[in-house]
Amino acid sequence: MVDIEFFRKEALAFPGTNEEPHFDKWSFRYKGKIFATWWEKENRAMVKLAPEDQSVFCALDGKSFSPVHGTWGQKGATFVDMGKVRKDIFKDALQLAYKGVAMKKK
Repeated sequence: MVDIEFFRKEALAFPGTNEEPHFDKWSFRYKGKIFATWWEKENRAMVKLAPEDQSVFCALDGKSFSPVHGTWGQKGATFVDMGKVRKDIFKDALQLAYKGVAMKKK
């Protein structure tokens, strides 16, 4: 299980990362680009993965990871059930989400 304190600590440990509100959610960003959001009411997160990485995490643990519905999900946006996901697996997904945004060529 992952709580907001763990999520925040891990997300803000990446260089150049900050936390900002995003509508009624908290977002974690690198140079203004969102790589993860916290959905407090639903106790879930969204991590922005490459579609290939999304398929691996969803196959690895069909209970904790699922694509966001619609076009966003087809592009790699992935929900994470924070009550079910293991911390080590969440850290791996979060790191991939960060790297996907931080390493993206403009």
